[in-house]
Amino acid sequence: MDIFENGKKLPLVEEFYTLQGEGYHMGKAAYFIRIGGCDIGCRWCDTKISWNANIHPLADVDTLVDKIKGYPAKSVVVTGGEPTTYNLNYLCNKLKNEKIETFLETSGAYALTGEWDWICLSPKKNQPPRDEFFKKANELKVIIFDEDDINWAEENAAKVNSNCKLYLQPEWSMHKEWTPKIIDYVKQNPKWQISIQAHKFMHIP
Repeated sequence: MDIFENGKKLPLVEEFYTLQGEGYHMGKAAYFIRIGGCDIGCRWCDTKISWNANIHPLADVDTLVDKIKGYPAKSVVVTGGEPTTYNLNYLCNKLKNEKIETFLETSGAYALTGEWDWICLSPKKNQPPRDEFFKKANELKVIIFDEDDINWAEENAAKVNSNCKLYLQPEWSMHKEWTPKIIDYVKQNPKWQISIQAHKFMHIP
């Protein structure tokens, strides 16, 4: 039995209307859907509550989209957890029918489903991205926790398409240490830009 009904239901950790805090779309209003379930297990993950999908209620996608329609910004960010664990075709089709833009935040560890206006690929060493994501990513955002993450960022930058935006983002608990280092790195390697978690500085979700 498919408890997710082929994508018509999804384990929902939280939903909220806010400003995008990171990367290319930083500062833009959007409705966020955080889907539960992730087996990648990054040690610095700031949403570990999302890892176990079984503790989060199954949300009805039709009801969710009806709610989203009532908000001024016509864009939705789907994040996790790892959202590509699930079939997202139905969710995207419903949003597209309402002329709502679809933005995905993913590690790229699983097969891509759904129709996306923007894909932010944030690769993790534990489970590297599938090749299809390097071709389709609009944005590569690599979280920097230690020195080896810079090498990891360059490895992934060498694989993405030529139009992909490149971002280095200090891991939040290390941002005081890593922000000046990343600034210096970007000045020496201007193909990159720095991304900060502006929503945390603004104290918004």
